[in-house]
Amino acid sequence: MTNKIWVYIDHFKGQVHQASWEAIGAGREIADQMGSGIAAILAGSNVGELAKQVFHYGADEVYLADDPLLEDYRAEPYTTIVSSLAKDHKPEVILFPTTTRGRELAAMSGVDLDAGVMPDVIAMEIEDDKIIATRPIYAGKLLSMVFSTTKPQILTLRVRAFEKPEADTSREGTLTKVDIPVSEEGIPTKVVGYTQSEEGVSLSDAAVIVSAGRGVSNNPDLSPPDGMDEKEAEVWRAQQGFALIGELADVLGGALGASRAAVDAGYIPYNHQVGQTGKVVSPDLYIACGISGAIQHQAGMRTSKIIVAINKDPEAPIFKMARYGVVGDMHKIVPELTKIFRMRLGK
Repeated sequence: MTNKIWVYIDHFKGQVHQASWEAIGAGREIADQMGSGIAAILAGSNVGELAKQVFHYGADEVYLADDPLLEDYRAEPYTTIVSSLAKDHKPEVILFPTTTRGRELAAMSGVDLDAGVMPDVIAMEIEDDKIIATRPIYAGKLLSMVFSTTKPQILTLRVRAFEKPEADTSREGTLTKVDIPVSEEGIPTKVVGYTQSEEGVSLSDAAVIVSAGRGVSNNPDLSPPDGMDEKEAEVWRAQQGFALIGELADVLGGALGASRAAVDAGYIPYNHQVGQTGKVVSPDLYIACGISGAIQHQAGMRTSKIIVAINKDPEAPIFKMARYGVVGDMHKIVPELTKIFRMRLGK
């Protein structure tokens, strides 16, 4: 059986992004329909042991590029590996997770292979050996069904849009080691170091996200310290509000999110922003506190499985997309929710 479907395994220093397993699960479904096997591309340094996990999650073959040159992710050598393998073996489909690295590699591989790229895909079906991909457009207001007229068909799959398969530790496959078709001298970029920009649970990976908007600063029961001007007092109130939101997120084992309005107001750093100009997320549970639900915010979280909205305004747009809605003051409701969840979860 030929391996028409390929999946790129995204990892950082040997820690595989869960979206890679989701991509293998999605690839397995279309491979079965096409009568094909699945091959995975795994590149890095000292990552040979990861190949066993890749087989466990469903790959039939792993193309392993293991070399000290690949210790740090750099787009140029990684793209060269993907495109060189594709030119030699001519897969029908290459799937990438829609992570920062996955998006970059998909785009650059598309250029190298003169192939179209279908980004941020949330569903796939087969028609005449072509992938018909569904992806959100116009800030998520519409869904578009698209296909590529070129080969290979390159897609990036939205994180958490597809189910992660169960690992089968009895599965094995074919390990094919590949040479690195580039030298250090031929790589124009160098990695000089890393800076940790986010702590706690990653928004992109989180199964639960608790977010807040401008309403987080509207607690009339809080008196700011003396000497603060109006803006300083507003930010101080917001920080106390986000402490409540963060506590609920911690109890639920989730991540802390925010609307663009809260970020622009200086309440919280940008890396917490959910929305069209922030992170696009698909958690199992999304709790929106004091967020009106502008279309730009909806674009970043509308694919959440369950949405809960807490807002004083019963006409807020967020209620139109929420499974559950609570009309009231988030500063009173969120602490009560936290207390109840602590009791129920034994925390």
